[in-house]
Amino acid sequence: MNPYDATTHVTESPPPTPHSLGDPPCPTPKLVAVEEARVCAALAALADGPQYRAKEALEVVPNEAGLYAVHGDLLAVGDLAAGAAGRPLYMGKAERSLLGRDLRTHFATGKTGSSTLRRTLAALLREPLELRAVPRNLARPDGSANYSLESSGDERLTEWMHARLRLSVWVRPDGVVLDEVETAMLNALQPPLNLAKMGSLGDRRIKAARAAMAEEARAWREA
Repeated sequence: MNPYDATTHVTESPPPTPHSLGDPPCPTPKLVAVEEARVCAALAALADGPQYRAKEALEVVPNEAGLYAVHGDLLAVGDLAAGAAGRPLYMGKAERSLLGRDLRTHFATGKTGSSTLRRTLAALLREPLELRAVPRNLARPDGSANYSLESSGDERLTEWMHARLRLSVWVRPDGVVLDEVETAMLNALQPPLNLAKMGSLGDRRIKAARAAMAEEARAWREA
């Protein structure tokens, strides 16, 4: 039995929605610089809207700018020791294309060096998936903290993500400043895998795990 097969551990009943878990109410204009209606629409789409596996998302996610949230099933929450099923694990913005940023970067093998989400997941799944960090550019190692993974481990990470994670999206309406809505969503949802804009809420365990992977990549030597 393949532990990363998408059909292996999926239960028949849907996960509880964030509101059933006691999510904070929609932010008010006093807390954010954007219109309350926009914030509430984004919150509804990201927290309670449709969730797609990566292959499904390729058919439905638009090639437009917007926000996205990454959700995990119960096994993902257990493997990562972070978050809760039914609540977003990570949230981000795509200034140009949700399709390009979400699916062709975060969910694609060979893109770990360009994806902060993949690097965080790799750091937390280092032991169970037997992952090894390497420089992002093997031909020119530069000591960057933006490490990549050796090829077989990178594929295992992708398989895990496709099996355990789902994606929800919110498309930016014309005239909306995406960064402002993203900040409001981070304040409301407080996804545990986000580090930027989270201040003291940024998980020290994640930062330490990522630092250890970056150090391993710096110590890499071609066999």
